Amino acid sequence: MPGLVVAASAALVAWLVHLAVPAVPILTAAVALGIVVGQVPALRPALAGGLAPGLRVAARRLLRLGIVLLGLKLSLVDIATLGWVSILTTVAVVVVTFVGTIGLGRALGLPGHQPVLVASGFAICGASAIGAMAATVRARDEEQAVPVALVTLCGTLAIAVLPALWHPLGLSTTGFGHWVGAGVHDVGQVVATAQLAGSAALAVAVVVKLTRVLMLAPMVAITAAVERRRAIEPTGPRPAIVPLFVAGFLAAVLLNTFVPLPEPVLAGADLVQTALLATALFALGASIRFAELARTGWRALVVGLTSWALVAALAYGAVLIG
Repeated sequence: MPGLVVAASAALVAWLVHLAVPAVPILTAAVALGIVVGQVPALRPALAGGLAPGLRVAARRLLRLGIVLLGLKLSLVDIATLGWVSILTTVAVVVVTFVGTIGLGRALGLPGHQPVLVASGFAICGASAIGAMAATVRARDEEQAVPVALVTLCGTLAIAVLPALWHPLGLSTTGFGHWVGAGVHDVGQVVATAQLAGSAALAVAVVVKLTRVLMLAPMVAITAAVERRRAIEPTGPRPAIVPLFVAGFLAAVLLNTFVPLPEPVLAGADLVQTALLATALFALGASIRFAELARTGWRALVVGLTSWALVAALAYGAVLIG
């Protein structure tokens, strides 16, 4: 309980930060707060001791529940309104970024599951995707620290960098929204960036972004299948091809698509989902140690920045094609 209470309290603080500065997404504030807490030497004994069990529950179980509820944001009808060209180019951006980032990460010698975790965060939906993929490949909490830090850093920078490039790149309002939705990592960061161009850009950006979020299920399933084939002990436990929380995510998408849910239900689910993910992402952020990143993280930084540039360039190309 102590770790859960601390993580939930931090999520509340992140919400207050968002209210004070609306441009700062709640989830970004939660991760950043966790990162700051993790750097305070006096707090580390508590983080590794009495708070550790609750923080692990937050980073794993609450994250999975939040991802399930994230499915209620998606409607296949809304995605279909984009048109086949936009849908296919969005899928292509996700796949090419995912595969390219994994290849670069392995070429630069990133350890363990870091290549696939960085790829998930930049290609799909930020820290939420990292947590989902980590659960699927059974990555250690320490392996998630660098990818979460990188995707938070780059997603936060995108809020300032992409609007500055809007007019120089000659994008229309809706074109800018499409670019943001296809190229920014976390849903909250997409909203914070696209709203600067008005409601039309925001609407397009959210639908494009949620199309990328929908790719979480097949990418996780494919990765799980690959992990099963690579398992050293065929008789031992292997990752499920479709983890239970991913099946729940898909069920939520179908429910929102085919069942007319009342608006208060959707609003309540959105509030709970944000609270769960903010709590989980604080716990993930608290596991990050900058001193360790400084010694071992330069390769991951190169991979992350390159992946960010790749997804932004591919997203811009998708806008021009669409």
